[in-house]
Amino acid sequence: MDKDYLKTRFEVEEFEKLKKKLVRYECALDIVRTQLSNLEAYYNNFEPVNPIEHIKYRIKSPESIAGKLKKKNLPITAEAAEEFLSDVAGIRIICAYAKNIYEIVEIIKSQEDFKVVSEKDYLKNVKESGYRSYHMILEVNIGKLFGEKTCRVEVQLRTSAMDFWATLEHKVRYKYDGKIPERLSNELQNCSRQINELDERMYLIHKVVDMINQSEVDIDRIGY
Repeated sequence: MDKDYLKTRFEVEEFEKLKKKLVRYECALDIVRTQLSNLEAYYNNFEPVNPIEHIKYRIKSPESIAGKLKKKNLPITAEAAEEFLSDVAGIRIICAYAKNIYEIVEIIKSQEDFKVVSEKDYLKNVKESGYRSYHMILEVNIGKLFGEKTCRVEVQLRTSAMDFWATLEHKVRYKYDGKIPERLSNELQNCSRQINELDERMYLIHKVVDMINQSEVDIDRIGY
């Protein structure tokens, strides 16, 4: 990774164009935010447990957008950003357990205000680095005021443990300009496997506690 890419800037005219486009992304983000807020309200009021721990929303900064365009050897223009980048607007949903992620994915797919145009399951198909997450690209229609334009919004779904790992891996990758030493890379992969095992065991404990609460089963009788 070239750290100098963060110094890349849009020319003044392109920057003004980009600012207007970012308004559209904000609107798209708000549409998805509303649906997710409704979902959280439903879980909090009609279900015993809310599987969503928290949600983060962000719009990439112009510097970050310019840097990514440069990294992809694309022109640093507002039009190129709109055409080639799918993560200008981003949402990260942190779930309590890995199995909750697929439940939320199906709910997102069922929404009428936007459609899923691509998805990548890095839970079942773990990246070589050890990265685990579920990625979706949504296409959101932002309405008549904007000429029925659509904007893409990236959604990432992870557990808290996966999010902690991804944050650490990102810092390490940046430190070594994307070329992580083999020994450190192996340690990160090992941590990823252990985190996955921990997620599974925590979910098992959660289910056991549910069973006990529902039927007052003796924990020794169910062999845990």
